[in-house]
Amino acid sequence: MRSSLALLLLGASLAACAPRVGGPAEPPAPANGLYSQSFGNTPAKQVRTLIVVLHGDAPTTKPDYHYAFARAASEAVPNSVAVALLRPGYEDPQGHRSPGERGETTGDNYTADRIGAVAATIRHLQHRYGLARTVLVGHSGGAAIAADLAATHPGLIDGIVLVSCPCALPEWRKYMKKVSPTPLWDAPVTSLDPVKLVGGMAPTLRAAVLVGADDKTTPVRFSRTYAEALSLRGIATDYRIIPGKDHELLGDPEVISALQRLAAALPGKS
Repeated sequence: MRSSLALLLLGASLAACAPRVGGPAEPPAPANGLYSQSFGNTPAKQVRTLIVVLHGDAPTTKPDYHYAFARAASEAVPNSVAVALLRPGYEDPQGHRSPGERGETTGDNYTADRIGAVAATIRHLQHRYGLARTVLVGHSGGAAIAADLAATHPGLIDGIVLVSCPCALPEWRKYMKKVSPTPLWDAPVTSLDPVKLVGGMAPTLRAAVLVGADDKTTPVRFSRTYAEALSLRGIATDYRIIPGKDHELLGDPEVISALQRLAAALPGKS
């Protein structure tokens, strides 16, 4: 079953198909609430894994591929619900839109305010699924945001799955300027660089980092650098290079398998 929901502005309540968790009244939705779609049949009180999915920068398209991944994730991980978010300022092909500024998609929109909007939405979802561990899955620019969020909001999430990540941001931008020359790459950005923030991560976090061997947008070296930094931090990291695959890796079965392994390894909440 799929339910569409928008975390509306000005304190509207979150709508979802599952029953509410008992306890205190649910807080109002964050003022910068992001549009989302929720997947899974598990009643809220029985959800043990909350999977949140972020799409990539999508410079030339309106993203909706992360909805399909969220559906597959909810079916693959037992007792789970998966929620696919539209990043700030983005619109999907059906006309749904999240508030905020999209940016130029040159690594300029991994900023503290956008990361904070994702974090606020996750906190709201966690209130609904109070017994669930939280796994944040990000593709491409969404992976950079996921990594930044894990470091700047330690303890908020229990695991991250990073797919095709530009996780060494300045180096990646220099690379992209060579691949796709435009003055936009010369503009200064206030985005957070994931690899420089690893020291802020909770050591108990678990991570999976996947990249296609033939990825020309975020080549292997950027994921390898980040995975090595995670390991040096003492974070359990499942790092995999997927042979014959390019940048559009999120729908690959290897990603679902990595998510399943990570979710199974997380300790339960009491």
